[in-house]
Amino acid sequence: MKNQKIKRPPADGLDLVKACAHVALDAKAEDLVILDVQGISSFTDYFVIMSGRSTRHVQGLAETLEGQFRSKRIKASRAEGLQEGMWVLLDFDDVVIHIFYYEQREFYNLEGLWHDARRIELDSI
Repeated sequence: MKNQKIKRPPADGLDLVKACAHVALDAKAEDLVILDVQGISSFTDYFVIMSGRSTRHVQGLAETLEGQFRSKRIKASRAEGLQEGMWVLLDFDDVVIHIFYYEQREFYNLEGLWHDARRIELDSI
């Protein structure tokens, strides 16, 4: 009889958000913000936005998050900006993670662009 791997069902968006927040905070992410964009975005349910102190810190945060999710067999459908380390985007379908070098975050102001989104307080997760 052939051994078959049991596939884990994909985690829902809120589970990914919680895991992301814990991993990011352990890796010293700064100014972590979670936006619930369900109903106002057609491409994702949540944004997780954070800052790094340097381009290397931004890259390290992205690599840590990707590694943690990969170990749970959850792979980003898209990753951009890792080489430059100024703004890394990790797309996990239901959750899009934005990791900014702090100057870039101020310039692009995603929180302002998505001001209609409900913020999820870190205390609640």
